[in-house]
Amino acid sequence: MNVILKKCIKYDRFGPPTKAKLLGLYPYFNIISSEQGPVVTMADREVIMLGSNNYLGMTGNPEVKKKAAEALEKYGVGTTGSRLLNGTFEIHVELERRLAKFLGKEDCVIFSTGMQANLGALSSLISPEDEWVLSDELNHASIIDGIVLSKIKKEHKIIYKHNDMDDLRRKIRDVPSGKAMIITEGIFSMEGDICPLDEIVEIAEEYDAIIYLDDAHSVGVLGSNGRGTASHFNLTDKVDIIMGTFSKSFASTGGFVAGSKAVCNWLRHHARSFIFSASPPPANCATVLAVLDIIEKDDSYQKNLLNIANRMRKGLIEAGFEIGNSTTPIIPIIIGKEMLTFKFYKKLFNNTPKGVFTNPIRAPAVPEGRELLRTSYMATMNNEIIDEALDIITRIGRKMKII
Repeated sequence: MNVILKKCIKYDRFGPPTKAKLLGLYPYFNIISSEQGPVVTMADREVIMLGSNNYLGMTGNPEVKKKAAEALEKYGVGTTGSRLLNGTFEIHVELERRLAKFLGKEDCVIFSTGMQANLGALSSLISPEDEWVLSDELNHASIIDGIVLSKIKKEHKIIYKHNDMDDLRRKIRDVPSGKAMIITEGIFSMEGDICPLDEIVEIAEEYDAIIYLDDAHSVGVLGSNGRGTASHFNLTDKVDIIMGTFSKSFASTGGFVAGSKAVCNWLRHHARSFIFSASPPPANCATVLAVLDIIEKDDSYQKNLLNIANRMRKGLIEAGFEIGNSTTPIIPIIIGKEMLTFKFYKKLFNNTPKGVFTNPIRAPAVPEGRELLRTSYMATMNNEIIDEALDIITRIGRKMKII
């Protein structure tokens, strides 16, 4: 038998997913049969959704849905081509213009997914000959893979300790001035802490490095009307490249990279995931434009989101859970043992009459020994939902002696 098929069959029979299913602990690919809101229907019952990235709750907003439907009617269901050739619609150009203005940058390039945005941007911007990268150790898999695709020399790829500016400063000293890119997330996706962007900017200026900021979880959440981490620190003009997604606060699918006109022109002609992928469907773009229309004028969604998250964070701390350094709508419940994490997840999900959905996270998404339940929150939640979820989490956590 072919070795490729053989390894797949072996994994199917004896791999971790099969073992987890036999134990009744498999946590993935749960089917949702309702709109993605604070409470969803899963397994024919109501479940409080604490595992969504729908931070502003816009997936169900009537005006957003209306604008998406109008675009669907006007442009059809898809583009059938890449932006380079036949897939550039007027709505793509409008969205890039609006995003650039919103983020305070000269230009913007939109991609079909956030993953493709990081893969395409990093693989094309970083040259393997004589350029360097300094990347936070907890950066997203798409950043890691983008760096790999750049084919940069192994010795030129430097990983610094998570949000440790002393370590970053020590390591950048050995890098030639003017040849480095510092890559960080704004809000880190697993534990909800914010990068010290002010210190990163100081270091970058001292060593003439450029900054690549992955703001996937920050746009819509931080900064003036949700303009992201750079706005939050009032350092937009000091950050060279801002990347983000449409699949979180923008309630759609896609990604973007914003920066100077020169950088964006480079990406349009070098980023393979942009050149060789069909462009985002117009309805996706209309969704993002509709969300922009709302949040540019109304910051109440952002404020409610942060208030809701603060209420849950306070409750979890008072109950005795370890939640790390989260200050955002991503709040980890750190367990530290893989099997216990899965059991806790399952008991929360199976709770009756109403379950609680969380995301169990294991290595390599987090370091071994720091397994956790990732919880996240929506602007459309209210205090009653938060208190109900907190009560369930606390009751089961005590019963399992996690707290």
